[in-house]
Amino acid sequence: MDIRIREGTPADAEICGRICYDAFKAISEAHGFAPDFPAPEVPIGLLTSLLANPKFYGVVAEIDGRVVGSNFLDERNPIAGVGPITVDPAVQNHAVGRHLMDAVHDRVAANNFAGVRLIQAGFHTRSLSLYAKLGYDVREHLACMQGNALNVAIEGHVVRPATEADIEACNRVCQKVHGHERDGELRDAIARATATVVEHDGRITGYATIVGFFGHAAGETNAGVKALIGAAKEFAGPGFLLPTRNGELFRWCLRNGLRVTQPMTLMSRGLYNEPAGAFLPSILY
Repeated sequence: MDIRIREGTPADAEICGRICYDAFKAISEAHGFAPDFPAPEVPIGLLTSLLANPKFYGVVAEIDGRVVGSNFLDERNPIAGVGPITVDPAVQNHAVGRHLMDAVHDRVAANNFAGVRLIQAGFHTRSLSLYAKLGYDVREHLACMQGNALNVAIEGHVVRPATEADIEACNRVCQKVHGHERDGELRDAIARATATVVEHDGRITGYATIVGFFGHAAGETNAGVKALIGAAKEFAGPGFLLPTRNGELFRWCLRNGLRVTQPMTLMSRGLYNEPAGAFLPSILY
């Protein structure tokens, strides 16, 4: 096949969004899991936003002039995030995905990102193999958690909406936990009024951009992240992602009635620091 990769434009949003929906639906249902997106309009809206956002780099794959897939790179932070990457089910297993990944890796190199990360569907063995071949290492096994809002408070921990005045303190928490900040995502979340912080002993000890699929959280301790989860009004999208090796936090979620909806895997290429605290990754990382 003659595969052509080009930069995406807003005009590609509808066709790429429909491919995104079809691809995720096909692989999820083939393994007995619910699709990540409930209807085509959801990924169409998502990709419309990404293709119009200068902080995201989007590429599109074409075969004989027909769009067959797309991939994105989040460039808001020192560590870049890949996804969503999707390929039309009719042309999967013909190296389209490999070409789309090569394109964003070229972008990572050209812009000197210290590292790049992604989240992989745990049941999708083909993508796991592809990413490993491309130099990604498995860092965390994740559980996507969903359920009713907990309305649980953690003694000594106060959760409130985040403001711009909190950015420096939140970045310090992220730096302490991960060795880098995620300032770009945090600022966007504060602007959307979805971000929260947790205070303990008079200072900010954790934050969440949103407790859900597209948000991340970082905390100095499990208690802080529990407070953020416990105060969330809902778990946006398919749910929030939880590193399962954090047994204390995982068991706490299960005891409070949350359920695992699917397994996922955090993978990285380039700079990676072993986390020194509690965290919830987003679907990007």
